Amino acid sequence: MGLLLAAAVAGLVLGDAWLWVAVEWSPPNHARSFYAGDGFGTSTTVVLLVAALVKAALLWLIVRAPAPGPLDRREKALRRLLYLAVVYTLVLWYPVALLPDAVDAAFQLALWTAISVLYLLVIRWRSRMLRAAAGAMFAVELAGMANQLLDELDLPELGPGGVAELALVVGGVAATVITVVGQRRDGRWSRGTLVAGWLSAGFYVLVIPLNVLIGTTFSGNLAMLVVIDAVGLVSTVWIAATAREMPAEGRPAGLPPARLRVIRVAVAAVAVLPVIALIHPEQSPRLTYTGWSMDCYDRPGFGDLKPSERDAAFLCRARSTDGGIWPMFPDSLSDQEVLAYGRTLCRAKDRAEQEAILTRAGSARPAWGADPWDLVYVCPEIIGATHPDLLRSTAETEAANAAYIAEQNARCRDPWPRTKGVVQATANYFLFADGDFGYLVHDPEAEAADKAAEQATDRAYDDNSLIGVADSAVLIGHIEDVIELCLTVKALRTAPPRRTAGWDLVTEVPIVSRTGRLTVPEMGERGDVGAGAPMPNLAITGKGRYRLRAYVRVGDAGEEHLVVVFPGASRQRLRLKS
Repeated sequence: MGLLLAAAVAGLVLGDAWLWVAVEWSPPNHARSFYAGDGFGTSTTVVLLVAALVKAALLWLIVRAPAPGPLDRREKALRRLLYLAVVYTLVLWYPVALLPDAVDAAFQLALWTAISVLYLLVIRWRSRMLRAAAGAMFAVELAGMANQLLDELDLPELGPGGVAELALVVGGVAATVITVVGQRRDGRWSRGTLVAGWLSAGFYVLVIPLNVLIGTTFSGNLAMLVVIDAVGLVSTVWIAATAREMPAEGRPAGLPPARLRVIRVAVAAVAVLPVIALIHPEQSPRLTYTGWSMDCYDRPGFGDLKPSERDAAFLCRARSTDGGIWPMFPDSLSDQEVLAYGRTLCRAKDRAEQEAILTRAGSARPAWGADPWDLVYVCPEIIGATHPDLLRSTAETEAANAAYIAEQNARCRDPWPRTKGVVQATANYFLFADGDFGYLVHDPEAEAADKAAEQATDRAYDDNSLIGVADSAVLIGHIEDVIELCLTVKALRTAPPRRTAGWDLVTEVPIVSRTGRLTVPEMGERGDVGAGAPMPNLAITGKGRYRLRAYVRVGDAGEEHLVVVFPGASRQRLRLKS
């Protein structure tokens, strides 16, 4: 204890590196490389000095001489292995860490497998059920260690890494608890040893799961790292005390009441202080969701979320960097501040006022303002009044879209009702809202389908016929600037009469089916472009050459198209009416 405290005082005088080595018993680069490259702050220095006192006291409990008394062969082996575990925790961990990780994992697995087996044989459990439960918990813990070893050796693992890691943590806690219960039923270990065991289990319950599940709970917080390292030494105290009090004879007397009160205070401190340390003041930024949060990749509709989930959805959008864009709000703002700014944006009268609010918030893109489909999550009562469609769930949106498509399809009529095709269909064709060349009749499975579509698009306006032809693709344009048109397609076995009366444009061109298919694109699951109903295969005789005749007219009901396809070897382009 004296050497440890003297080293801490010397480290305070000689500098941060010496202080770190004296208190943490690890090279200074462990702190400087990852946490404190610019030196320790005052709070970290104070925490290190307090940790030196705590670790000195715990080290005194660890290095106490073993209790005298006879031991059988198994008890001697268990005592030696427990002391080896203590030495590993205090000293051997660093030289072992210089070896490949697989060596460390194999050593830990072998050591704790032997200790677990000897626990089952040495401790007088006084219950077969308790011994069996202990064996099961030890097996779970060892399975987690074995999985780590398999991972280090790049061999097939027993289970997913996250599940195995969680099993290791849960198994360790359960194994500690059940071992302490067994020690109490055995009767040879003192109350102080049992308390150390309970403290060890409490340490795992409060600290280790947080570090595993959250991942970054203590990242960058050097003071918290020092606290956890000091408190975690209580597990080594318990292991050393278990080895020290192995003899059945000469069991130490119970602790005096004053010392029991001190132990109770220590137990309460270990249970409460880690939780208090994790609670940040309200003014500190609390970043539940950032642009990189995994939960933000799935973006459900407003109606799919519970009221308690809507704030989180807005935070995802407010900090999103999808597509390489700047987030709406900087990470320096806490969740509460972002939500408050969001509700203020809902009440803005125009884009200029939104820009002023975002500028005040420190946004990197204030001129963009905020869109209603983002703000609806924080103020549905305001946004929903002008954009009720944003309040729908995914199912409601899909139903509304299906109803709209069905309504648009219903307004379209077959312009040649008496001429029945081998296959035919009539539907509304939806185009891009901000300009679209037209729609394709093509062989989608042809080897050069994309190239043919590009060439047909380039040739669509060469001679003002609105039709571009390129092998297995024909692009048919539209006369007016429309976003939808009525389309009827028919496949006939022979060429029909021309029937150009009543049509504005009629053009006949060649087209080839390379795979036995010719069709018109349909709307995809999430697409806004294509036919609103299933389109048939117009290549009714399979692979080969066909003729395509396109009829186009504009009337009171909008623009209307009729496409007739029939077999034909001619490669002529005929303008029947223009």
